[in-house]
Amino acid sequence: MKKFKEHTSTCPIVYTMTYIGGKWKPIILGRLVNGAVRFGKLVVQIPDISRKILTEQLKELEDDGLIIRHSYNEKPPRVEYELSDMGKSVIPILMAMTEWGAQMHNAIAKHK
Repeated sequence: MKKFKEHTSTCPIVYTMTYIGGKWKPIILGRLVNGAVRFGKLVVQIPDISRKILTEQLKELEDDGLIIRHSYNEKPPRVEYELSDMGKSVIPILMAMTEWGAQMHNAIAKHK
């Protein structure tokens, strides 16, 4: 995704979506809103994502500066992820998405 980000549009929505768009990134970021979370807990909290895809998405979010990875020299090894300051700036966007999604879900459910 780095190559796309270097040549991206000047449209703010397109630019934003290059960082937080996709199926999993908003969900992962949402799980980190309340603080650091261990990798294993993310696997449990997001059951439909494979470990491979979760690892790839976490790496991209880390490379983009949205999350921080903490690795502890323990037995067994412990790895935690948390939002960076830049990642915390995404919280209002995630909350707006949550609110809009809930409203749409309720509106559609009423028409069924």
